[in-house]
Amino acid sequence: MPKVARITLHQLVILLALISFSHLSNAKLVKDLQQYNKAVAVAKPGDQIVLANGMWHDVELVFKATGKANKPIELTAQTPGKVIITGKSNLSISGEHLIVSGLVFKDGYTPTGEVISFRTAIDELANNTRVTNTVIDNFSHPERHLADLWVAIYGKNNRFDHNSLVNKRNRGVTLAVRLNTEGSEKNSHIIEYNYFGPRQILGANGGETLRIGTSHFSTKYSNTLVRHNFFDRVNGEHEIISNKSSGNVFRGNVIFESQGTLTMRHGHHTLVEGNYIIGNRKPNTGGIRIINEYQTVKNNYLSGLTGHRFRGALVIMNGVPNSSPNRYNQAIEAVMENNIVVNSDYINFGAGSDEERTATPIDSSFRNNLIMGKTNLDAITLYDDVSGIAFKGNIINKESTVPTEIKTGFDKVSYELTKNNHGLLSPTQSLVDKTGFGEIKLPIRKEDTGASFYQKKEIGIAFQSGKTISVEPGTDTLLNALAASSAGDTLLLKNGGEYLLTKLANINHPITIMAKSGRKPIIRSQKPSFLVIENGGALEVENLWFDGAESPDYKGNNIIRTSGYSMNINYSLSVRQVKVTNLDINGYFDFFKGNAGTFADSIEIIDSDMSNITGSILMLNKETDDIGVYSVENLTLSGNTFTDIKAEIATVYRGGFDESTFGPMVVVTDNTLNNVGKGSTHRSGSSMYFHGVQDLHIANSTWINSAPLVLHLSNGEPITVIKDVVMKGTEKIRANNNDYQALNVKYQ
Repeated sequence: MPKVARITLHQLVILLALISFSHLSNAKLVKDLQQYNKAVAVAKPGDQIVLANGMWHDVELVFKATGKANKPIELTAQTPGKVIITGKSNLSISGEHLIVSGLVFKDGYTPTGEVISFRTAIDELANNTRVTNTVIDNFSHPERHLADLWVAIYGKNNRFDHNSLVNKRNRGVTLAVRLNTEGSEKNSHIIEYNYFGPRQILGANGGETLRIGTSHFSTKYSNTLVRHNFFDRVNGEHEIISNKSSGNVFRGNVIFESQGTLTMRHGHHTLVEGNYIIGNRKPNTGGIRIINEYQTVKNNYLSGLTGHRFRGALVIMNGVPNSSPNRYNQAIEAVMENNIVVNSDYINFGAGSDEERTATPIDSSFRNNLIMGKTNLDAITLYDDVSGIAFKGNIINKESTVPTEIKTGFDKVSYELTKNNHGLLSPTQSLVDKTGFGEIKLPIRKEDTGASFYQKKEIGIAFQSGKTISVEPGTDTLLNALAASSAGDTLLLKNGGEYLLTKLANINHPITIMAKSGRKPIIRSQKPSFLVIENGGALEVENLWFDGAESPDYKGNNIIRTSGYSMNINYSLSVRQVKVTNLDINGYFDFFKGNAGTFADSIEIIDSDMSNITGSILMLNKETDDIGVYSVENLTLSGNTFTDIKAEIATVYRGGFDESTFGPMVVVTDNTLNNVGKGSTHRSGSSMYFHGVQDLHIANSTWINSAPLVLHLSNGEPITVIKDVVMKGTEKIRANNNDYQALNVKYQ
């Protein structure tokens, strides 16, 4: 009887791959950059250049070729998702009828200004070219404020679809359509079915996710169509989408839990239609902002948006008379109709009105919009004259107010919101029908966007989500435990134990250092810094005692600081029930110092007791270029006692006049300051110094024999509220102007 041949599954896969590859007679597998360049040099219409699976490190791929409409030239991966381009790498494309697919750019950065560029030279552009099923993930320059573009689209008739762009960490637009030559104008590009994944807060201008044009070319027509994309928690800056050219269409996109707005910053004849912007009540989530002439905003669904001022659910701005290209043109013939706004806090007319922006909207209309919500019953806000806007056929719930300046155009109805079959909050169908909106249903699902092979993973690791490691008292035992830890772990110190550090303790991932309730373990260090948060690190400390008795006799020591190098990953710092003493071996011994080029999503000090310190508690003032860059987004000080602190408790600085960011946002509540800020060498003469803070709330706190609270209020209509505060033996609040609220502030 003849033997039956047996093959393994692995052999079968290889056999099938060889069979399929043999049918692609024009396919050429290349395994290194030299082979790739040779293949591109001889590529003909219908050819396919296949990058071999594996890591492609430090490669600058130039794809310059000419295909035909029915025979494009393809650059693809041997297996989609298995070709990983890393290191200092990029891809530039020029020619006609080209297709790129299946590539992954990950954990590197471009040595030039663009990762994927639709040109190989200023006069060598890509036309009729498609990039699809491709990924760029964390391909970010380590210098957070060095700008680059992940995708730059030039030329005409190009399509960018089904790609995943995730986790851009440095300055620069994620995807930009460029119009800097005539060959890129009136381009008719299509950007569709892409997944724009989470982007952290940049803390500076230049963090847009999508931009079409620039102010220099804003009167040029781009005619770009942006449709059916999913923007997921993209928080880079105020302008999620920045329209800076004319004739563009934004249709059927979903913006989910993202800080910022779809902004018509420049250009005209823009259509924003059928988009769903869902904030779920997350901070600073905004909707659609209108500037310039002939803009149309219709049939959009806006839900759970909390942003104010420029970040309202619907915003139409004032312009600047005879505006320069980079400022604000007057809104003329703006149309806002058939939109649904639910549980959103602000709808703003004439936003930005000031001594420069005096040109109110004219020849515009706000009609057949449905507004339903109770989160802010005074949501409609007028910053200036609205006589140039015609209000007609709008519906709003009875509890909400309509400003008296708007005489007609709103019908009041009973409040009713329920989740529909698609999980979205909806007014009654009869009201929806009156607006002509149609069915309330997402135009695109997240799972239907992006590269098919690439999972949409959650980014970030929570504190105390890993294992617990018990750490015995002793010399460098804490250092050894840190070295053995993983992201999310908890280092549990022994109550009352003594721990000495003889080296810098570098925090390279999220870690918790704590003790159970009871006697606090004491940590001392023989280095100028106890703990250093490095790129990728985040720190939580709880029920510990930091003592400076063993610190070296140097000026400028600190307990915790950030890296001295730029960090392109945001960090967080949580300090709870911590005691700090004897930071007095020399001058300027701080508790925490945030260095330039580093940024915290959040810093909190809660229920802690800190005393006898020659420096500051929090130094967050190292971004001094006055271009709107700052060091922390959310700062909370609550339930603390600060005694004999020679410098400030907190110094927070955001200089300049940029309006494209959100923070800093600061909450100070239930604190006691005793003999704070009165050191003989203390420069600012303040107990707390807040410069350019955008949202500041101070409440239920007491100052005793301390330096004054000092405020420098800058542009951006900052919110500053000080209430229920007692100042004993302390000077009055100092401020550069009176644009703050002081309620029940007592001086004794």
